[in-house]
Amino acid sequence: MTKETVLSNARIVLEDKIVEGSVLIRDGRIAAISEGKSAIGEDFEGDYLIPGLVELHTDHLEAHYSPRPGVRWNKTAAIQAHDAQVVTSGITTVFDCLRMGSDEDGGFEKGEMRDMADAIQAAQREDRLRAEHLIHLRCEVSSDNVLDHFQDFEKDPYVRLVSLMDHAPGQRQFQTMDQYIFYYQKKRGLSDEAFARFVAKRQEESAKYATPHRDAISKVCAERGITVASHDDATLAHVDEAINYGVRLAEFPTSIDAAKASHGAGMSVLMGAPNIVRGKSHSGNIAARDLAELGVLDVLSSDYVPLSLLHAPFILADEVEGISLSQAIAMVTATPAKTVSLNDRGRIAEGLRADLVRVRRDHGVPVTRSVWREGRRVA
Repeated sequence: MTKETVLSNARIVLEDKIVEGSVLIRDGRIAAISEGKSAIGEDFEGDYLIPGLVELHTDHLEAHYSPRPGVRWNKTAAIQAHDAQVVTSGITTVFDCLRMGSDEDGGFEKGEMRDMADAIQAAQREDRLRAEHLIHLRCEVSSDNVLDHFQDFEKDPYVRLVSLMDHAPGQRQFQTMDQYIFYYQKKRGLSDEAFARFVAKRQEESAKYATPHRDAISKVCAERGITVASHDDATLAHVDEAINYGVRLAEFPTSIDAAKASHGAGMSVLMGAPNIVRGKSHSGNIAARDLAELGVLDVLSSDYVPLSLLHAPFILADEVEGISLSQAIAMVTATPAKTVSLNDRGRIAEGLRADLVRVRRDHGVPVTRSVWREGRRVA
């Protein structure tokens, strides 16, 4: 039986403009877009209608699963709590980050993230979840066991994104030791002697493992058609390396030069939406707003605050000259979807999935009022 829903009297955010009108949903797809007022359907009363947000990089599930050091929560319960928060933030497609590789600094045991992925997929089959959940493997290439963890996902079709990361001192995010000292010595209360041993070990592991692990993981991704992301690129040499690995997504570049070069090479440059909301990076690196003003910011990620993914585009449209609301919304919808080859969503256009969000925003923080995924109301 054909099922139709009409959403009327909305400010519809299209890729290139905003129109006032209605959207007809038929059998989970967008069937028609019409301009003008209507007495038929659900009256939006002038609220915005935007595409469902596409989240490529969130560590939020990990916070629900391990809410305190040494604590592990029930996986299904953690997933449901995470899902509820992302959907009410307007996110209809979420890539859950699962950490590959562990060391004395943290991480998970082999098989633990495989169990989490199985729990995510079971929850989807059982219709427990409202967003669509896919998997982003965050591969710490300087870890000696990252390939062991990665092999647990050898045949998993839910893996659609893999990032290559190296958080060793002197690398990427930690080009200087100031932030590394803050993250790994002061926060953990290490003595100078213990910290020196920790740094030496991490640097030795990076020198030994990073390149062969990047080679091996990127090769598998190329064979399986999985999108590869770089992480925290700081130099032009890092960008050249990313190009050679076929990287399509440059996550959190830590210098303007690296961001410009990545964008110029055709990669989508991703920065954190919390960075936009706060006006600065929590780790002391470049401000995402600076990249937006330079025209080299392509994708936003909520990273650790789900609602920031809805909030940040409105801030960009308000405060950055030359960025319209349509362009800002594309950073959290159309562009991330295209980057990972999800071509059936991310835009309000005939024939695409009816992943849609009703948003009210007169000023300040926007409010999610309703969410539809494939035409089904989920919030």
